[in-house]
Order: sequence, then structure tokens, then C-alpha cells
Amino acid sequence: MATNPPAGFHSITPYLVVDGAEKAIEFYKRAFDAQAVDVAKGPDGKVMNAQIKIGDSMLMLNDEFPDYGAVGPLKMGGTPVTIHLYVPDADATWQKALDAGAQVGMPIADQFWGDRYGMIIDPFGHKWGIATRVRDVTPDDIAEAMSSAH
Repeated sequence: MATNPPAGFHSITPYLVVDGAEKAIEFYKRAFDAQAVDVAKGPDGKVMNAQIKIGDSMLMLNDEFPDYGAVGPLKMGGTPVTIHLYVPDADATWQKALDAGAQVGMPIADQFWGDRYGMIIDPFGHKWGIATRVRDVTPDDIAEAMSSAH
């Protein structure tokens, strides 16, 4: 009987379309210490499917295939999706991502919901929220912080 989900995967796995999958894999290695697990290329050399591991989670990606409706956020004018990445040191990961070529989407700061959090936009147009939990908060703490911010 097959293992479901496969070893190394969790119930939900983001799957990204990027213009330049091999470059994206290299960016994710530099920015997030990703490890390439498997990269399958088609006869034209384009990445049909890649699996990389960031922390304890898998991320899948492939090159753009416009004939099949697979285009990345840069061709679509952006993305409404943010991938949330918990790390041991948000500031260190934030800086590594910027050094690797990411742009600031939201400056990193301590947030009212208890995380040290900031958002970057990778060179391929995908948004990443980078976070470290710095304090546990209750729903009442969050409601109070939100009401005092207005």
C-alpha cells in the first residue's frame, strides 16, 4: 500500500509556476537553505516538475508552460497568495532572502499577533511571509491590539 502523503510531504504542498525554474531553485537554496530533492526535465530542458525541501516541508515547482495556462505571477501582474514560512530566526532569513535578490514587500517587525514578521517578493513574483513566533498571544490580546491601532 502506498504511503499517503508520500514521505517528506504534509497534507498541503505549495506548487509554484516560475519563469526560470532552475534559477528559482538556486534562489530558494540561497534564500531559504532549500535542498533539491528531485528535478524532472522535459526534452526541451524545461523543468516539468521539481521538488525542493525547505525546513520540514516540500515545495513543488515547474517552468512556465503558457500553452497549458501555466504562467507565473510576473506574467499575471502579481499574486494574491503569500507563502508563510516559519523559521528559527526571521531576521537572518529575511536578510538572506534580500541578499539573494528578493524585494521588500512589508518591512520586518514585531507584530501584534506574536510573530516577528516581514514579507518579501522573490525574483519570480511569489510573496513569502517570513516569521518567527516571539510571543504567544490570546485572541483577546489580538483584539485589543487591533482596536488600539485604529
